[in-house]
Amino acid sequence: MTEPEIRVLIADDHEIVRTGLRMILESHGVVVAGEAADGVEAVESARRLRPDVVLLDIEMPRLDGIEVTKLLARQSLRVVILTSFDSDNYVYAALRNGACGYVLKHGGPALLIEALHAAMAGDALVSPSITVRLLRHLARRTGTAGTFTGEPLTEREKQVLSLLARGRSNDEIARSMVIAPSTVKTHVQSVQRKLGARNRVELAAWAWETGHVE
Repeated sequence: MTEPEIRVLIADDHEIVRTGLRMILESHGVVVAGEAADGVEAVESARRLRPDVVLLDIEMPRLDGIEVTKLLARQSLRVVILTSFDSDNYVYAALRNGACGYVLKHGGPALLIEALHAAMAGDALVSPSITVRLLRHLARRTGTAGTFTGEPLTEREKQVLSLLARGRSNDEIARSMVIAPSTVKTHVQSVQRKLGARNRVELAAWAWETGHVE
């Protein structure tokens, strides 16, 4: 089964970054609906073009990425932040104002494409290095045993969950376990169903809180 086509608006104030992103996205079958060089243009273009996802930088002229995210979320537009800034304040503000993902620019094309597909599926993907840092803090702060209940996890599912909680992408988990990425995806979906989790971030939080991280 083929993945659905995704139309993306690229919003970044550096032309060379927009050009590079266009090449990466188009090489993965993603349609670039348009580009924007500042925050105001991003809002106007997004409202006019109605892309599936707006790929948005944090620091831009005229209107920053947090304000743009807030405005577009009110229009039911999906936003994935793509930035070089991994500040916790930025991450919290972006997600609190409706972003569907927060990816660092050095994360690589595979993670970026995965974030776009996650946004399309109603999920949220946060760059692994940020996720692990925040979840470690959560585990230390709460010390709880988690709140999800459901069917017991298989040993294979526990292994997948442990790697996921350490910030691994599906492709990285597949290579580590020597299985197909599609098999990893099936395991992740099964774990989500069993634990009643909405997305990968909740799965990772549960794993850290319950000591399922190796």
